[in-house]
Amino acid sequence: MFNSGIDIVKHFEGCKLKAYLCPAGIPTIGYGHTHNVKLGDTCTQQQADEWLEDDFFHATSDVKAVVKVPLTDNQLDALASFVFNLGVRKLIQSTLLKKLNAEDYTSAANEFDKWVFAAGKKLNGLIARRAAEKELFLS
Repeated sequence: MFNSGIDIVKHFEGCKLKAYLCPAGIPTIGYGHTHNVKLGDTCTQQQADEWLEDDFFHATSDVKAVVKVPLTDNQLDALASFVFNLGVRKLIQSTLLKKLNAEDYTSAANEFDKWVFAAGKKLNGLIARRAAEKELFLS
C-alpha cells in the first residue's frame, strides 16, 4: 500500500499549516513537526515540506545509529516512520529493537502491533499506522 516511510508519515500525520495539539498533547505543525512549535504558529506548505524532509532524515539517521544488523530500504523506512512518530528513545527502549538487533526480524516486525497508544489510549489511527509500518518492514 505504501511505497516508503515518508508516504506513511504524510498519510497518517496529514499536513496542517497551523499549530495544533496532537493526541499526545504536543504542539505540532506541518507533517507532525514538533521542534520549537507553540500553539498559534503557522507555516507555509513549502516550510512543511522542508521540515518533513529534515525530520525524516534525522529519524533515518537515528535508526541507523541504534540498529546493529543489516536493513533493507523498506525496513529502514518503516523504522524511520516509527521513530518520526515516537522518537528514538522509544525505539532504544523497545523489545522491537532488542529482537531486531538479535536478527529476529519476524519477531521484531510483530512488535509494531504493541505501539498503538497515545496518552494511555489505544488509537485507531496508530493501529493503522503500525500495520502500515509492519507491512512495509516485511515487504
